[in-house]
Amino acid sequence: MEKYIPFEKLSKKKQRALAARGRGSWGGLKPVTRKPENPRAYNRRKTRKWSDESISASSVSRLLRLEA
Repeated sequence: MEKYIPFEKLSKKKQRALAARGRGSWGGLKPVTRKPENPRAYNRRKTRKWSDESISASSVSRLLRLEA
């Protein structure tokens, strides 16, 4: 049986090894706090999608006819 040595007196390498052994896996859980998005906040992605949809193939063909 090994003699008990206080954690503070262990070498840094042994302290890290003991700390790593004590830590468990979170499994599939992500330990980040999650909250729903604010529906009243400005959303750049939503605005960009709207502008991308406004330039459709039919509007491009109309522009090409006007130039010709």
